[in-house]
Amino acid sequence: MSTILIGYRGSGKTTIGRRLAEKLWQQFVDTDEMIVAKAGMPIADIFEQQGVDRFREIEAEVIRDACKLQEYVIALGGGALLREENRQAIKDAGHKIVYLKCEPKELFNRIKNDPATAASRPPLTPHGGSEVEIEKVLAEREPVYRAAKHAELDVTHLTPDEAVVYIVRLL
Repeated sequence: MSTILIGYRGSGKTTIGRRLAEKLWQQFVDTDEMIVAKAGMPIADIFEQQGVDRFREIEAEVIRDACKLQEYVIALGGGALLREENRQAIKDAGHKIVYLKCEPKELFNRIKNDPATAASRPPLTPHGGSEVEIEKVLAEREPVYRAAKHAELDVTHLTPDEAVVYIVRLL
């Protein structure tokens, strides 16, 4: 069984996931990194040149591959659970799913302060990555995250190392 981390962009899925994998003596994989490798270009370029639908197609392929992995920590992209086929693939794989919840204001600060944001996190609405965008998109996604999760951890005020301790306890 693997552990899948879900949540909004900036919630720490990759950072926490790498540390959690190390703690569990498992390998780590980030589906966004798998998408970039498969497409041969950054996510923002996929969105711009090929469109969101093509991005979601590549993402679905990558998720099917990631779901086959055993004894991994897997970080999913923030919108990965929007497609029913992805939710079903994850459910069928039987992995443990942990939702990393984070408040919109903190998400905005983390995203704004991440130098990789431009290449890896294209705007999702006309609000262009603002706190308003985060609140709007999170309100739509949170019910999906909650329906899929086995456990939830509020990481708003936790360091990545603190989050790892709690996740290990939740598993």
